[in-house]
Amino acid sequence: MTVKRVTARLATAATAVVVGGGLGAFALTPAGAGAAVRTAPVATTVVTRAAASSCATGKYQKQVETYLKKLGGYGTITVDGKQSKADCAAIVKFQKRFGIQPAAGLAGPTTFDVAKRLASTKTSACKANKKGITFCIDLTHQTTWVMKDAKVYVKPTVTRTGMKGYRTPAGTFKINKRTKKEWSDPYHVWLPYWQRFIGGRGFHQTTTYIHDKWRGSHGCVNLLPQDAKQYYGIGKIGSVVKVFGRRPGT
Repeated sequence: MTVKRVTARLATAATAVVVGGGLGAFALTPAGAGAAVRTAPVATTVVTRAAASSCATGKYQKQVETYLKKLGGYGTITVDGKQSKADCAAIVKFQKRFGIQPAAGLAGPTTFDVAKRLASTKTSACKANKKGITFCIDLTHQTTWVMKDAKVYVKPTVTRTGMKGYRTPAGTFKINKRTKKEWSDPYHVWLPYWQRFIGGRGFHQTTTYIHDKWRGSHGCVNLLPQDAKQYYGIGKIGSVVKVFGRRPGT
C-alpha cells in the first residue's frame, strides 16, 4: 500500500493521532554508577475522533469514579458505574492533569492505576521536617509531593522511579545540584529541570511517556513536565528529599 493511499484513508477516517515517545528517560551518573536506561519510543496510538468523543463506560468506571470523588477537584461525579457527561468531563480533566493518553474519558487500566495510586497515598507517611520544604517520594505508590512546615504544600502527583535492579534508594537526602537542563554524557540527551540528591540520581522531567511503568530510569525520579517545572521553582540547594517504601517489582 502506498503512502498516498494510507494518508488518504486516515484523512477519510478523520483520525487523531496521539504519539508518546522520545529518546527515553535517563539519569545522569558519575562513572556509570546508577546510570539511566534508554527507553524505547512508545508506539503510536491512533484514535478516531468518534471514539475519542463517545465517552463510553470503561471497564473500571465505578472504581475510577470512587477514587476521583475521594481525591476531589475534578468536578461532579456520581459513583454508580455508569458514564455520564459530568463523569466523562471529570475523567478527561484527570487524564489531562496526569498526562494519560488518550484523554478521552474512558476509565481504562492506566486511568484506574493512576487514580488508585494517588487515592491510596498517605502524605503523613513522609515524616516531613517541621520547618522548611521537604520533597516526598513514595516508591510503593509511585507518587511524590511537597511538604512545607510539615503540611502539604503541593499535592501528590505521579512519578516513575528506578526499575528492577536499579531501584531508587530509600533514605533522607538533600538536593546538591540544580540545572534547568543537564546533559547526560552516556545517552546524549538533555534532562530538563534537573535536581540531583544522591550520586547521579535526581528529579527531572521525563523524556518518554511516564505511564510505561515497565520502563524507567536507573534510579532517577521522573516527573511530568508541569511537575518538574514546579519542583524546580520550589527546590534549592540543601532542600530535603525523603524517599521511602519500595517500587513494586524491584
